[in-house]
Amino acid sequence: MDLRKPPEHIIEVFADPASVKDVLKGILHTIFFHRYFPCVRPDTFDVLDLTLPAIDDVELETLIDSRINTLIRQHLSSTSNSPNGGVRGRIAVQFFEKKRRKAGTWFGGLAGKNEEEVCWEIWTVNVTIATPRTESERAKVRKAMEKMLQKAAFKILAIANQGKDHIPPITTSDANPFPYQIILNPKTDNWSNRLGLY
Repeated sequence: MDLRKPPEHIIEVFADPASVKDVLKGILHTIFFHRYFPCVRPDTFDVLDLTLPAIDDVELETLIDSRINTLIRQHLSSTSNSPNGGVRGRIAVQFFEKKRRKAGTWFGGLAGKNEEEVCWEIWTVNVTIATPRTESERAKVRKAMEKMLQKAAFKILAIANQGKDHIPPITTSDANPFPYQIILNPKTDNWSNRLGLY
């Protein structure tokens, strides 16, 4: 078992209730566009006057929509607002590599599993849902959302282009060599994260 902590990239965004789904969807698609290795047909996704890369994959699209809808339901119905008036939530994408278990390791032979999944990268998106009260506030929030979304997309691109040394080699002919998970409100750093027990 690899005890090294995988790199975690944190993206901060905020959106109004009407745009939060599209903003999160655009960010998640941008992350997957740069870290999803199966053969896919590239696509685009338009949000707030920006065109972002996307992946045309029904299974992935369904998972993204499901997780975002759950996050929005949890937080928009929540009464726990932050002091600045926004509701905060977190969504994380974790990428894993399948590794053979080493002989003689604890639990190595349980349930006949010869492989374990080891996390090699985490993308955490912290989102604040802000509710503007006036028309002028709406205009300011929209402009700020566009700027923040563009900044997030460039940050994802920069990280994806610079940080490649930790990406494991593709050693399987499986359709998707690197399994992934989309987690809602992941816990901050703790021992289970360090040990790769997700």
